[in-house]
Amino acid sequence: MKKVDLSKFSNNWYNPGSALKRALWYLTNIFFFKCSVPYPNSLKTSLLKFFGAKVAEGIVIKPNVNIKYPWFLEIGNNSWIGEGVWIDNLAKVSIGNNACVSQGSYLCTGNHNYKSESFDLITGEINIEDGVWIGAKSIICPGVTLRSHSVITAGCIVTEDTESYTIYKTNETVAVKSRVIE
Repeated sequence: MKKVDLSKFSNNWYNPGSALKRALWYLTNIFFFKCSVPYPNSLKTSLLKFFGAKVAEGIVIKPNVNIKYPWFLEIGNNSWIGEGVWIDNLAKVSIGNNACVSQGSYLCTGNHNYKSESFDLITGEINIEDGVWIGAKSIICPGVTLRSHSVITAGCIVTEDTESYTIYKTNETVAVKSRVIE
């Protein structure tokens, strides 16, 4: 029976950009996005555009946001990115108009092939359509499309496409037994 052998892992096929471009973005991300200083949104928008993001008007990007690669990012008009959001975009992330990605949410475009001995990297785009609201601390997985005006309630893990104008709720708290203090 085969086993995973991480010494065989290679993502040489994956090229997110030159080392210099990534290094310059890394520093920019640390000083202007991942920090607690509330820099003006106009400055953040300009920096994202400089690094190749397609960013529309009226966006709000709160402090402590982490963006992996802005050149794989599109944000539509009047969309909001809350505090502590991590856009881990190894592949394209598209956020439509008037969408809200709430505090602490994680947009993940990368995964690994657990069936492969070498645990190969897999990427999948995330498409967030107009009017979507992603609740705080939610996780959006690779390859997912959140359809127009769907709502992802706080703490959800989304692994499949949603339907338009539908509210999604997962991870309900369920009582399992009584607490006995001795």
